Amino acid sequence: MHPPITVISERNHVFRQRVEVNGLEDLYGDVPAIVGGEGSAPDPHDYFDIALGTCKAITVQMYAKRKEWPLEGITVTVQRDDSQEKKGIYKLDVALTLHGIEDPEQRARLEDISHRCPIQRLMTQSTVEIATRLV
Repeated sequence: MHPPITVISERNHVFRQRVEVNGLEDLYGDVPAIVGGEGSAPDPHDYFDIALGTCKAITVQMYAKRKEWPLEGITVTVQRDDSQEKKGIYKLDVALTLHGIEDPEQRARLEDISHRCPIQRLMTQSTVEIATRLV
């Protein structure tokens, strides 16, 4: 099992939350002012989208490193369209910029590998079960 992630509401803030994960500090969540928050940190949807973007970047980097391809870096841009979220449709458009890879076959392979990142699989192929309880 993984260590738990703890989310603690911050005093003197409306909806801002402090996140504790694996001893890391300076992680926070909030909501935009338009919904009553302060907009002081990413909101939960941002973290969902961030999970996909970072997973794709890491997956591509790991593959390129293993193949010893000249990938110097990657920029992943995730654009959210949540206009139909209430209807059960949440769209993410992901753009990958591969730095240092010019070979078309390598580029195509890295794009294909990005689709196999664990978070994309979790988001699109898994059944997630959530148990919530009071302590």
